[in-house]
Amino acid sequence: MIPNRYFEDLRRLSRAYHGRTGRPLVTLSFAQSLDGSLARTRGEPLALSGPQSLVFTHRLRAAHDAILVGIGTVLADDPRLTARGSDGGSPRPVILDSKLRIPGKARLWAHPCGPWIFVAAGVPAEDRDAVAKRGGRCFEVSRSHVRLLDLPAVLAELGRNDIRSLMIEGGATVITRFLAEGLVDRAAITIAPVFVGGLRALEDGPVQIPGLVDVKAYQLGADVVLTGVFDRV
Repeated sequence: MIPNRYFEDLRRLSRAYHGRTGRPLVTLSFAQSLDGSLARTRGEPLALSGPQSLVFTHRLRAAHDAILVGIGTVLADDPRLTARGSDGGSPRPVILDSKLRIPGKARLWAHPCGPWIFVAAGVPAEDRDAVAKRGGRCFEVSRSHVRLLDLPAVLAELGRNDIRSLMIEGGATVITRFLAEGLVDRAAITIAPVFVGGLRALEDGPVQIPGLVDVKAYQLGADVVLTGVFDRV
């Protein structure tokens, strides 16, 4: 069992971090197989977390102000991104969607907090207005040197809108980019005791990522959850 203090410390640290840096404290959390797979193939959802580690995931969501995924995850999984069965409210859903491809029938439109969607320049005004009419909000940010949305700009915008803590759930491209750019502060990774041989959490390419310190392992049913802080010293 993961102690309540873990979640209490996260809330306390996020307030201090936001006050000091102006951006949210970022926690990376996802479930993977023993061989590091998130799914069998791209676009095919795969449930890896057992019942007990899934409870932890929802408690972790409830401890954050917002939760972020890429549009690929929305299109593949149609997630709700709520904190079910946990004390506290659900985090604000944040979507990286440069071309505003989120479907009109996505379950996120029924989220108790309207989704915040980060887009690139050039999205038609009528499409952005449609997001507002559904209860969401669009933020336009610049593209990075690799023509993807500028992640530091995304974090800065979230910080200006009082998001003090942000949970990153995927998919693989989003995970890789946040890690490669040194924008993740903490990690909580669920490891399921299965082999999948599929889509890995980290995409191919040279990525230099610091290790974790203050590492703790928790047995939750058949799964193991590893928590830690990224060592940037």
